[in-house]
Amino acid sequence: MIGVVGGGIAGLAAAYRLQQAGHEVQVFEATETVGGLAAVYETAGDEIERFYHHLSKSEKTIVELAEELGLGDRVEWRIGTNGYYIDDTVHPLNTPLEILRYPHLSLYDTFRLGLLTLGVDIRNGIPDLDAYDDLEAYEHMTVKEFVEKHTTAGVYENFVDPLLDGKYGDRKHDVSAAWFLGRVRFRGERDPLQGEVLGYFDGGFGVLLDALIDAVGRENIMTNASVSDLSVNSKTDAVNALTVTDTAGSNNNIETTYPVDATVVATMPHVLESLTGYTCDIDFQGAVCGLISMDESLLDTYWLNIGHDAPFGALVEHTNFVDPERYGGDHLMYVAAYVQDQTEDLWQADDEIVEERWLAEIESMFPQFHRESINSVRISRNPHAAPIYERGYLDLVIPYDIGEAVGNGIYYAGMASAAQYPERSLNGGVVAGYEAADCIIESFDENENMIKGSLSSDDTQKHRASTESSAVRPDGGS
Repeated sequence: MIGVVGGGIAGLAAAYRLQQAGHEVQVFEATETVGGLAAVYETAGDEIERFYHHLSKSEKTIVELAEELGLGDRVEWRIGTNGYYIDDTVHPLNTPLEILRYPHLSLYDTFRLGLLTLGVDIRNGIPDLDAYDDLEAYEHMTVKEFVEKHTTAGVYENFVDPLLDGKYGDRKHDVSAAWFLGRVRFRGERDPLQGEVLGYFDGGFGVLLDALIDAVGRENIMTNASVSDLSVNSKTDAVNALTVTDTAGSNNNIETTYPVDATVVATMPHVLESLTGYTCDIDFQGAVCGLISMDESLLDTYWLNIGHDAPFGALVEHTNFVDPERYGGDHLMYVAAYVQDQTEDLWQADDEIVEERWLAEIESMFPQFHRESINSVRISRNPHAAPIYERGYLDLVIPYDIGEAVGNGIYYAGMASAAQYPERSLNGGVVAGYEAADCIIESFDENENMIKGSLSSDDTQKHRASTESSAVRPDGGS
């Protein structure tokens, strides 16, 4: 049996891939629900994710998985409109004309930023169409250094810097240009007359999650099952068992040991370290994400970045992307905020205090907003929502196969893997799960071939010995 530690999208994808190759799998999830960042809320209609999600056209693996699970026709491609709130004004930034009208960039600033988004570098006088294809070339450069060098100081000061403040706070100067390039160059395709083309599931990402759970088999997924120990055989230097603590109900704290032939750890690095001693130096930021249900729409856009000092970095009105009729007619808007340290006030504050701060800020930004239109406010928190993509990030990622460091048969598929570079996503989770599973499949195939080769060699030797013993001797004996 192969044990999978963690029931998020990466762990489930790994389990699915392994089962497709004929392996027996058991998934152990420490909490009472699977899905991780793909977990959902109930609404008056379809379920909706606790943390906002959509797909870009570049995210192909998760779409292929959906097709395998019979959900290909449930993936819908829509226009996700964007705006920028600055100086008490919402500036739409979807079409070339809207971008040209943005008042905080000069015409030359806009021209240089536009070339960057198209992947064209003109700094040497001759257009270089491939200048930004290799993200790793910009791994050790800060966003500020890169933007000022490849566009203008005005682009950085009046456009990029406020966005970095909302996303990374006081860690913004640590973030690599590779992450920024990934945001502006590789998100996907745009409709030149409307905006960015984004994907969403009819019924929400919970539809994919349910189908994946069914494919793996609910009997092969244990919740409230915290893996407390991972054993490595001292003679073979290979993983051979997982100790699992049941944290539910009357069985609370009962431990059970499960023999395993290999293990995929699809969790955050601190869990991997507690089980194996393998350390990771990647820092993670936390997310405090609210979902406001309203009787009326507030924004004219799907995604609104906030360009001033606010207790959130973006407002995302989901029902300006997906029809509110799917949610019983309610208008649903996410409030997105990030923390770089759990000592920050936002993380420490109770949900009621956070809600009051958010609503007061929204009222100051939008005088037409009235709290009477609110049906509910729900807040979710995740202490490790995304990596901080600092300079040299790729030097810190955890390999899929970590057997040489901690024990043969141990693999990693969590958020600190290369699949979540240059930005974390559910697609990256699926890729990470597949990569770890493929390592196991390849390893098992190699071992099987070695055994077959050894048996074949033994059979040949036996055949030779038999032939020699039964051959006719010169004296006529046999």
